[in-house]
Amino acid sequence: MSAVKATRAEYCVLACAEVWRGAGEVLASPMGTVPSIGARLAKLTFSPDLLLTDGEALLMADVPAVGARSEATEGWLPYRQHLALVATGRRHVMMGASQLDRYGNQNISCIGDWARPKRQLLGVRGAPVNTLNNPTSYWVPRHSRRVFVARVDMVSGVGYDRAAAAGPAATRYHRIPEVVTDLGVFDFETPDRTLRLRSLHPGVTVEQVREATGFPLALPAPVPYTREPTPEELRLIRTVIDPHGLRDREVTA
Repeated sequence: MSAVKATRAEYCVLACAEVWRGAGEVLASPMGTVPSIGARLAKLTFSPDLLLTDGEALLMADVPAVGARSEATEGWLPYRQHLALVATGRRHVMMGASQLDRYGNQNISCIGDWARPKRQLLGVRGAPVNTLNNPTSYWVPRHSRRVFVARVDMVSGVGYDRAAAAGPAATRYHRIPEVVTDLGVFDFETPDRTLRLRSLHPGVTVEQVREATGFPLALPAPVPYTREPTPEELRLIRTVIDPHGLRDREVTA
């Protein structure tokens, strides 16, 4: 297993898994194939207390392959209880983003002017509640200037600047730990809480990231690479969690 080089998709899975490292007994809410594989990898390795759901109303006691049904449950999590978890911060969600700006404001609602949008998307959904009540990270499978924009067309998920402007009631539980893309891993660990490149996936250059981002990025010196998956992590990804290679449909590099 270790003789086979890790793919870009597998580095993305690992980076998503790291979002839940040391999380303890919190609910993981991954949205997307790669984050779902990542949450399962975290559960099977360095975050065994992580809670996973079947996507409906049950907490899974096992860790089935992506797309397979759970064979064992350890609890009931109806919608009302799910909302209670959100309100108390005992969940870490990894959402997608149609647009994301340098402060972490996210848009999944529309492209263009709100009164007459060019494209109607999902709608605001639960993004404001997610971002103000529990840690919210983001997964972007195709890093581009269409996603990483200077200003989002509509704010769905709340970024650091808007949370600060709203005051303590908004900042108390607001946290955006990480943004993972097909090019690298990013965070907001800067004095002005703007997006910083934390690591590059192997084979990616800083210039590629700059060209694909619609605003200046904070850069460490030097920029490290995303860590390599261990042989055991690769085995789990390839044979236990995602034996059908669904990860390669989301990340094609």
